[in-house]
Amino acid sequence: MTKKRVLSGVQPTGNLHIGNYLGAIRNWVELQPNYDNFFCVVDLHAITVPHNPATLAQDTYTIAALYLACGIDLNYSTIFVQSHVSAHSELAWLLNCVTPLNWLERMIQFKEKAIKQGENVSVGLLDYPILMAADILLYDADQVPVGEDQKQHLELTRDIAIRFNDKFGEEKNPIFKIPEPLIRQEGARIMSLADGTKKMSKSDPSPLSRISLLDSSDDIQKKIKKCKTDTIMGLNFANDRPECNNLLGLYGILTEKTKEEVILECSDMGWGKFKPLLTDAIINALTPIQTKYNEIMTDKNYLDSVLKEGKEKAESVANITLKRVKDALGYLIITS
Repeated sequence: MTKKRVLSGVQPTGNLHIGNYLGAIRNWVELQPNYDNFFCVVDLHAITVPHNPATLAQDTYTIAALYLACGIDLNYSTIFVQSHVSAHSELAWLLNCVTPLNWLERMIQFKEKAIKQGENVSVGLLDYPILMAADILLYDADQVPVGEDQKQHLELTRDIAIRFNDKFGEEKNPIFKIPEPLIRQEGARIMSLADGTKKMSKSDPSPLSRISLLDSSDDIQKKIKKCKTDTIMGLNFANDRPECNNLLGLYGILTEKTKEEVILECSDMGWGKFKPLLTDAIINALTPIQTKYNEIMTDKNYLDSVLKEGKEKAESVANITLKRVKDALGYLIITS
């Protein structure tokens, strides 16, 4: 039986943090033998907000190397850079022309980011979900690993695919496959170390809000020591204790302990005793990743070969879909 296909990607904007790893990449690694996987570095998405051109290329290398260091296996998965496959940009334009504007204006992430950027907000930020839809639909993805904050974008992708199929396809011969979400329940949402009510984010201006995958042991120790906690005696999982809930949950995920086991171990502890435990758990989890990453980054020829092969594999799939779309829209296509 043919494996179902999975597509996902990460922006090359700053170092990945432990929330990215536990909420997404670790899930990809565990499930990859079961699927035909395409994992891209979504560098086109990276410029929808102000970015640093001087670091974009290096950041792209970093994300690709971290994919491999975290355990993405080329026997099961294809790693490529989004901008290396021109079909992404071309399909995004074609989908722009069939997607109602009001569908984009209702996107929560656009509203939140537009408030921050004010008059500097770009059309690209509004159009971000269309490019994401193109990313997914190009590869006939059966499932898309997404966090809770991306579910609305995947719903939009499904709406666009259904609309396109209804307008230009046939009931027994649709143009696009309708993708389904693949959401990891445990650890799907790691919260900020500075505010347990907000998701951990690469865009947070404070580096103390997150543990980056490449943080040194000293940095990890400092960040956990300074992370926000409450003054209530005893540690437990409770919705009215967001920081406690987040830190205990993180500890449980990293040590592979159930909530019951964490409560049994930690309920009588204070923060002074618990924080070193959490620090050690984080360092133990990240050390193998950092060691592998450093090995990969010393061999850029290998990394280039991975991305070149990934581009070729991605193009072989994406261009077939793009031709199918252009045929349905009535474009003149001359074969060589």
